[in-house]
Amino acid sequence: MYALTREVSPTITECALTFHQRHPIDVDLARAQHQAYGDCLRRHGFSVLAAPPAPDLPDAVFVEDAAVVVEELAVLTAPALPARRAEVPSMAEALAPYRTLARIVGDATLEGGDVLRLGRTLFVGRTQRTNQEGIDQLAALLRPHGYAVAGVEVTGCLHLKSACSAIGPQTILANRSWFDPLPFANYQIIEVADDEPGAANALLLGETVILPACFPRTRALLEERGFTVESLDVSELQKAEAALTCCSVLF
Repeated sequence: MYALTREVSPTITECALTFHQRHPIDVDLARAQHQAYGDCLRRHGFSVLAAPPAPDLPDAVFVEDAAVVVEELAVLTAPALPARRAEVPSMAEALAPYRTLARIVGDATLEGGDVLRLGRTLFVGRTQRTNQEGIDQLAALLRPHGYAVAGVEVTGCLHLKSACSAIGPQTILANRSWFDPLPFANYQIIEVADDEPGAANALLLGETVILPACFPRTRALLEERGFTVESLDVSELQKAEAALTCCSVLF
């Protein structure tokens, strides 16, 4: 099992923000938290790979947005912001030894943070960062390999996986007020704590749910239901409108 990550850029303080207000980011602390994130991946059995450094690209640590990886291929995305499109070539370089590469092209936009995989179905958020053409191209690339792709309306946050994430094969952690839950009618939905609306992004590593440390009430809700949960402090990365899943591509 591999986890592809990229070191925190010294320019992360200039990151793109859409729904969050800008707050000062402690770059050294962000790097320390990112190191702890990598250590967590290793503890759970992943070999951590490093994408080429991108010191001039503020959001480059959020590698998930630049690629969607399944067993058969890696789809290089088309981020909506021109500055973020510059992250994609180095991700292609990092993934080429492991997967056949495909690309989203033309006027399509697609970011990996909008792609939630549950088995052989990939749910893709329609957001400010991913358009219908991007969803359609992803579906066309994956259909020959036996995958289904379903669009999901997202209104309250940057990416679909800010609003919901997988915490089991048939279970998602969610803030229903930020997206249309109808496409997930056949799945169990566990709501985040009422006073922790941003807690819906969790990183599932094997049988363990990794949750940001700032969401203790949601952690308690999950533990009451029998989930094994670990907390990780990613406070500085969260200031960059980040979530746990965005800092790695797992395959």
